[in-house]
Amino acid sequence: MRLETKRLILRPIEESDMEQLLALLKNDVIKQTYMIPDFSTEEEALRLARRFMALSQGEEKLVVGIALDGRLIGFLNETEKTAEEIEVGYALHPDFHGRGYMTEAFGAVIDHLLRLGFARVIAGAFEENTASIRVMEKCGMKRSDRTEMLSYRMKEHRCVYHTIGKEEEQA
Repeated sequence: MRLETKRLILRPIEESDMEQLLALLKNDVIKQTYMIPDFSTEEEALRLARRFMALSQGEEKLVVGIALDGRLIGFLNETEKTAEEIEVGYALHPDFHGRGYMTEAFGAVIDHLLRLGFARVIAGAFEENTASIRVMEKCGMKRSDRTEMLSYRMKEHRCVYHTIGKEEEQA
């Protein structure tokens, strides 16, 4: 998939992005809210990065890099999918927070997924991750009744979910 927005290009992850992708996957700020394992070795991190890259170049799963001026600054990825619904997660390097990049990227991906025929796009965030929840709201998503408790990094987190679908688009 390749999409262009006003400031960003959403595209497959390339070999030339590997350094930036590894920086995203190992970033301590991102790891507070995006569920990424701690890597015992550089090889473990590289394996996950290569898997992300391979998936982004295929059609089976949604994995897309977010590029600004040719530099990979984040990614969006499918976490679950049925014929009707797709759940998407996302991460953005902290150096680029607060500028609307994720809202711009996620909004474009939501539009694309709904055009592809998904009835609903879902996203979840830890309840304390107000920035991510704000991204969802700015993209037109509404909070759903679904919540779940997740244990991550030796702490319990309440995950809240937001959705948008064809019915919300019409409203």
